[in-house]
Order: sequence, then C-alpha cells, then structure tokens
Amino acid sequence: MILVVTAIFILTPFIWIFLTALKSPEEVFANPPVIIPRKPQWENFLQVFRLKDFNRYVFNSVVITVAITIGELVTTILAAFAFSNLDFKGKDIIFTILIGTMMVPGEVLLIPNFVTLSKLKWINTYKALIIPWCTSITSIFFLRQYFLNIPKQLYYAAKVDNCSDFKYLIRIMIPMARPAIFTIAILKIINSWNAFMWPLIMTNSEKMRTLPIVLAKFSSEVGMDYHILMAASTIIIMPMIIVFILLSKYILNGVSNSGIKG
Repeated sequence: MILVVTAIFILTPFIWIFLTALKSPEEVFANPPVIIPRKPQWENFLQVFRLKDFNRYVFNSVVITVAITIGELVTTILAAFAFSNLDFKGKDIIFTILIGTMMVPGEVLLIPNFVTLSKLKWINTYKALIIPWCTSITSIFFLRQYFLNIPKQLYYAAKVDNCSDFKYLIRIMIPMARPAIFTIAILKIINSWNAFMWPLIMTNSEKMRTLPIVLAKFSSEVGMDYHILMAASTIIIMPMIIVFILLSKYILNGVSNSGIKG
C-alpha cells in the first residue's frame, strides 16, 4: 500500500503536465480547476513542432547526449579498470584526490569553467557542451566498486595465458560488468538530455541551444502559454521516461551488484 501511494505521489506531476498539455488556454485558468480537458487539444503538440529551429534543438540534444555518454563510458571504463586492477605509483593518493572532488558543489565550478572555456574560444561550440562532461568521478567510483567484485583469479589466469590488460578488459571485464555500465549510460543519458544550466551559460546562439532551453520560448509579454509549455515539456520528458522504463532493470542490477568494497 505504501508503494502504491508513493508511486501515485511521484506520477502526479507527470500526469498533471500531460493533462495540461491537452487543455485550451481557458481550461488552464478555469476556476474551479479543470482536471481532465473536455476536448483534448492535440494541436498543442503540433505548435511545439512548428517552433522555429525546433528541429535544430532536437539535433543538438541528441548529438550532445550521445557524445557525452560515449565519452564518459570510455573514460570511466579505462579509469575504473586502472584503479581496480593495475598497480602504479600514487594510485591510492590519486584516487583519494579524485574522490575528494566529489565534495565540491558543481555550482562553484561554473564561473572558473566558463572563464577557462572562453579563453579557449569554445563558447557556442559543441566542444564546450561535450568535452567537460566526458568524465565523471562518481561513475568511476561506481564502476571501480563493481570491478573489485570480479574475482582476481580471472585476471591472473588471463595473464598466464599471455592476455594483455586491454584484451582482458574488453573480453572479460566489460561483459561481466554490463549491468553497471548500462546503469552509468542510462543515468548519463537522462542527465545530459535534461541539462539546462550549462548549455544556457555556454551558448548565446539559437543554433546551439538544446531542448530544455526551448521552454523559455513560450513566455511572451502577456504571460506564459502554459498549455504549449506543458506540451513541450511532455515531448522533452517522454523519451527519457521510455528509456528508463525499458532499461530500469539494468539500473537495479547494477546498483545491487556493485557493492561497497575496497
């Protein structure tokens, strides 16, 4: 019963957004409130797609999300393997420093990162929107814990068979760690798709904007077009809901099997 109540509580905002997206302007501000629209206004969604440069926003969001996800997976897998299986000088010190950076709020780094990238002349470029997010200490820590749970005997047996570290990583470690890798990928896809603050700061050209920023376009001098705003929100949210529903089992398996070891 508690789970049912919790699920209803979590789903209520999404249901409200979808129902509002189907209302007419009069129903949005009706008193008493209209919960279910009398005549669904499906054309509200068409108005969103008619927005100037909307296809460009979709393209930017897809490209940035895919590039960031691939970049983070590559850096995370290599770093997690190094910290879990390889021995090198300063390994523990470096890992401790990296873990310490997790304590720094991301907002503190916005201005220094903006100044750095502006000096590199990366403002309004895909490089500024992608490269800074191609690694994550949290993901490295998470995957390292998963790698530590894989028996070391497999690594020693592979070395006896003259298997290189890279081949061992590709053929044994990655297949065994698929739940954790899927978890990292799914969470990064959702975070990158929904990112608002960083793209807003790093771009001032409409051609480089992403989907979350498009929501501000439904504000006019006479007020906010809430029905169109909710239609746009539904369009933006729906792909991530579908991704999460289809792949949620990987998140559960990845978290449950990662452990907290080492």
